[in-house]
Amino acid sequence: MPWFPDFVGAAELARVNLRSAGRADPVRQYFEALTDGDPDELETVWPGSVVVYDPRAGEVRGHKQLRQFVRRNRAWLAERDAQIETVASTCTGGRAAVELLAHLKDRDGREVAWPLAVVAESADERSVVFRTYCSQWPVDGQRHVRPSILDPAPTGTDGVVGRYHAALRAGDAGAAVETFTPDGYLREPVGPSFTHRGTDELTSYFTSALSEGGIGIESCVLTDDGDRCAVEYNCVSWGEHALPPQAGVCVFERGSDGLLAAARVYDDIEAPSRP
Repeated sequence: MPWFPDFVGAAELARVNLRSAGRADPVRQYFEALTDGDPDELETVWPGSVVVYDPRAGEVRGHKQLRQFVRRNRAWLAERDAQIETVASTCTGGRAAVELLAHLKDRDGREVAWPLAVVAESADERSVVFRTYCSQWPVDGQRHVRPSILDPAPTGTDGVVGRYHAALRAGDAGAAVETFTPDGYLREPVGPSFTHRGTDELTSYFTSALSEGGIGIESCVLTDDGDRCAVEYNCVSWGEHALPPQAGVCVFERGSDGLLAAARVYDDIEAPSRP
């Protein structure tokens, strides 16, 4: 009996290995597809339903729309010489929240650092949903109203994260500051230059941010690994101003004393009274 290479078996083994790697780190694979402009591996790992919620493209659903979105996004990133680095990952169950920092050129050709967060959620081994959060201000100088993606739901955000959200809703700047460690920081969505570290800077920031009153935050989905916690939310009001529900995510890092060592915000929400 002549021997023939088992091409079918080898191809299936390769697909199995690729699927295992892709399911283990879906956001890395997602951004590799966006950067390379090639969705083939993404489609191999997730042959079922693929849904993307993107701040610029809106809702992308199905493999045909995915291929079009990947090609357009590849061209957009290439025009801006984008380089993307991973900042942190928070994983639990079938969900992963990954923070990234893109180094690219804005519309005027200036180098900017653009924070993004992507939540990948898989309900089964064939399907995946990617939800991207960011401010578009660093790249085009504008705020964009981002419709809500998720429905509000109990998330069990108790402890220090629960106290932080309670302080925002109450408009209590002092209580918000007290949830941070003495050298803790909050980074605004528009980039690393807008980081407020330590009690004095945090007091100044929250006093200004809450001068119009509390911020209405509806928690939707929680991704928590014990040390780091990502809360996807809708913002529905700011002070006396009702807002159209707008989607965002905040990633919290807990310090050894149980207080917040960091809070990194990803949304495009603008205070009603600010330019």
